[in-house]
Amino acid sequence: MSGTLLKVKNTLVGDRAFYKRVVAILIPIVIQNTFTNAVSFVDNIMVGRIGEIEMSAVATVNQLLFVFNLCIFGGLSGIGIFTAQFAGANDPTGVRRTTRAKNYLSLAMLVIGITVFLLFPVPLLKLYIAEDTLPEVADLMLSQSLDYLYIMLIGLAPFAISQVYGSTLREEGETKLPMIGGVVAILINLVLNYFLIFGNECGLSFVTFAPMGVKGAAIATVISRFVEAGMLVIITHARKDKYPSFVGLYRTAKIPLPLCKDMLVKGSPLLINEFLWSFGQAVLLQCYSVRGLECVTAANISSTVLNLFNVIAFSMGSAIAIILGQHLGADEVDEAKNSVWKLFTLSVASCAVASTALGLCSSLIPRFYDASEYTREMAGSMLLIVACTMPIFAFAHAVYFTLRSGGKTLLTFIFDCGFTWGVTIPFAFISANFTGMSILTLYLFVQLLDLTKCIVGYFLIKKGIWINRLISE
Repeated sequence: MSGTLLKVKNTLVGDRAFYKRVVAILIPIVIQNTFTNAVSFVDNIMVGRIGEIEMSAVATVNQLLFVFNLCIFGGLSGIGIFTAQFAGANDPTGVRRTTRAKNYLSLAMLVIGITVFLLFPVPLLKLYIAEDTLPEVADLMLSQSLDYLYIMLIGLAPFAISQVYGSTLREEGETKLPMIGGVVAILINLVLNYFLIFGNECGLSFVTFAPMGVKGAAIATVISRFVEAGMLVIITHARKDKYPSFVGLYRTAKIPLPLCKDMLVKGSPLLINEFLWSFGQAVLLQCYSVRGLECVTAANISSTVLNLFNVIAFSMGSAIAIILGQHLGADEVDEAKNSVWKLFTLSVASCAVASTALGLCSSLIPRFYDASEYTREMAGSMLLIVACTMPIFAFAHAVYFTLRSGGKTLLTFIFDCGFTWGVTIPFAFISANFTGMSILTLYLFVQLLDLTKCIVGYFLIKKGIWINRLISE
């Protein structure tokens, strides 16, 4: 093997110890994400069996709740940069302090989120109903959306708690417990969905539930979220020997002021980024909705299925943040540099395999949905488009988490949110509202725009500006 090829191999391919560490962190995250997205897929089909309007109503509410979910994720991720580095430095006191900060932040986000959804539900939901929609159809979709939303709001609190505990555990390298809690909750959600959505229609004589439709789907989700939060809280505080970072978590409410300042400076861009990025995804869906209700349904099908096939890319992002963050916290700069491109290669290669599988079955999956033939054909075309662009997403996703691991949150904000609002949304809005471009051509161009992010991201990572140790001894 020539010197050049050997250098490339050593840069992109890791040894047995490297992959053993990645797999130990990655597999539980993959399992949890796979279960989550598989159940979302099944839920989608269950609600779709009720009707296309009901499925669109649930998709619309979930898109709005997605904004809240990513705000929680973004805020906790900003603090989690410090958690991962404290874990890498073997400092349980630092981990405890960052977990307290996560509690405070999630409580604030919870109050803000519930207030917004209670004060402005109708104006927000009407954004997704096209102007030419028949009045009776619009009224039914709005009614179904409100029924689903008000119940789902009850589940925001346990969701926030699960995110606080689960994120801290993962940043310490403990991915099994969040996986177990998530899988148990998901299975409960799936079973309850079956009974609560369809009631006696499920064919079991001992079932006495009346069919509840979208309300049943919401109730099942809320119950499962309380189960997951309860498991994480009880087990982490009961097993003091295994989870020392949670010992004494609530003995004091104090967090050192310098650490608070650092977390605020580094974490705020990520919180704002996740809010604006998730809001941007909601705006993109609204752009598609001007072309009709079928476009909303097809985009929802595409998004749900894509999330299932994208579990490796999503999970690799978390693994990248954990591994690089712990290396930087332990002041292992050379190890971090040595790991970064190997992680990128693994992420893109695994995603390419998943994209091939999705492409092969893109026309078959929409057949599981009880939607019109036009909607199913559109969804199949959208799935083929995202299948072809999945490796692009995987690379851009890896760049985001690498920049984040070293606390380059302002740069992360510009790279992710700045691109979304500066390029993607203006393009989608103008194309959808002022051109005759077909919805599929628009959808394709929106996905391909991420190629620009990949090019910029490559040079950012190669330059090494992400390498930064945030914590002090």
